[in-house]
Order: sequence, then structure tokens, then C-alpha cells
Amino acid sequence: MAEGFIKLRKETLTAMREGRLEKGDASEIAKVAGILAAKRAPEILMLCHPIPIESLKVDVTLLEDGVKVTSHVTAMAKTGVEMEALLAVAVALLNIWDVTKKLEKDERGQYPYTVVSGIRVVRKVKGT
Repeated sequence: MAEGFIKLRKETLTAMREGRLEKGDASEIAKVAGILAAKRAPEILMLCHPIPIESLKVDVTLLEDGVKVTSHVTAMAKTGVEMEALLAVAVALLNIWDVTKKLEKDERGQYPYTVVSGIRVVRKVKGT
């Protein structure tokens, strides 16, 4: 299980909640992108082994000051799936940034408020 956070402006979060983002539903886009990223981890992370993933879920939670993304990945393998879980979170967060960037930019095209942070493994359970 991994998680991460993207800080967004309140106006952007309101637009997300009301379904007013020009590029579409940021939460659904992030979920699909995160799942795809986890499945393609060996193509993106140079030393990551291909692992048959048994289950994979990406959750998106809108908070007061941003969005929390959590991924849950399970597999029965000799190696863990923490890299798949971390990659799912990172890519999901970047997709949220992409879908919301029009609302996050200032008048100079900069992102003074938007920050991705806290990407980490929350829990890893070894099989028996």
C-alpha cells in the first residue's frame, strides 16, 4: 500500500467536485493511469522485475487542501510490489496535475501553490 498527496487551490478542488474540469474527471483519469503505470512498472523502472499482479486498486480522495491518492497492490511472488504501488501513486498524482493545471497556473504560467508530496509506502505485508 502506498500513498501520496497533491496540494491544489480551493477553486480547483471545487471544480473537481462539481465536474467542471475541461479535460474530464480527474479522479477517474488518475485511477486508470495509476493502474496502467503499476502494470507497466518493469518498462519504466529499469531494474523492476515483471510480477503477476493479483489485485490492484487506486483510490482518490478529495480533501480540503488537495487530493490524496492511495494504491493497494497484491501479488504472490518472491519479491514485493512496493515499486508498483509507488509508481501507481506517482503517475496518478501527475495525471491530476495535468488535468487541473489550467486552473493551477498563475498569470505568468507558474504553479506557486501546486505541490506533489508525501509519496511513500504505507504498509508492506510479506506473504508466507
